[in-house]
Amino acid sequence: MTYSFIPRLAAFALASMLAGGVASAQQQTLKIGVTAGPHAQIFEVVKKEAAKKGLTLNVIEFSDYVQPNVALAAGDLDVNSYQHQPYLDSANADRGYKLVSIAKTVIFPIGIYSKKVKSLDELKDGARIGIPNDPTNGGRALLLLQTAGLIKVSKEAGLKATPIDVTDNPKKLRFIELDAAQLPRSLDDTDASAVNTNFAIEAGLDPRKDAIKQESPDSPYANVLVIQEKRKGEAVFNTLIESYHSQPVKDFINEKYKGAVVTAW
Repeated sequence: MTYSFIPRLAAFALASMLAGGVASAQQQTLKIGVTAGPHAQIFEVVKKEAAKKGLTLNVIEFSDYVQPNVALAAGDLDVNSYQHQPYLDSANADRGYKLVSIAKTVIFPIGIYSKKVKSLDELKDGARIGIPNDPTNGGRALLLLQTAGLIKVSKEAGLKATPIDVTDNPKKLRFIELDAAQLPRSLDDTDASAVNTNFAIEAGLDPRKDAIKQESPDSPYANVLVIQEKRKGEAVFNTLIESYHSQPVKDFINEKYKGAVVTAW
């Protein structure tokens, strides 16, 4: 019995070591690029949910809309979470990226803010309006001004409208194109500015109270999780999506932002 016990004990120890090795191999890590503000805050909750599934998330914050795609395309990130589908489509077309979305996340209704007027009706002829300088968010701002009845935009321009696509501008509004992150600071110099909700919140603005005009939450600008096209089908991303689309994350978004940020799943 002694001789048979020792081999069994050794076999058990070896099996335990192997099992431990497999468990360690299953512990996976993803580098996630986000912009500061709500995207980063939401991912702190996603991080906790992912950890329950054996997935470690290293969240890296960026201060602009360009670098997260640059880093993802270069392989310095595994995923980014900060942009809506039209912005991704534009980046792929303009820069030749091969990036794809794998899931919807949240919608940040863009809003128009002002320190000079309390409604868009109060804007004077020749008013200076700040809008994002990237094609999709700039077009988004112009379309919002169109829904307010201030301008008309060429239908052919679609979601990528720019100031040159404005076909009717009775008040002769002047459009000041700025980096999206700079727009909250532009409010001292413009008569009104269109600000993405994540940057508005980061600047201390309350989209529900401070915006004088806000985009409808059923817009086509749902934000997405993005990866390199060649990595589609990797199981680890399913775990990430499950973590993001979990009830604790939805509850956090609803409670934290109270309608200023809306879940898109």
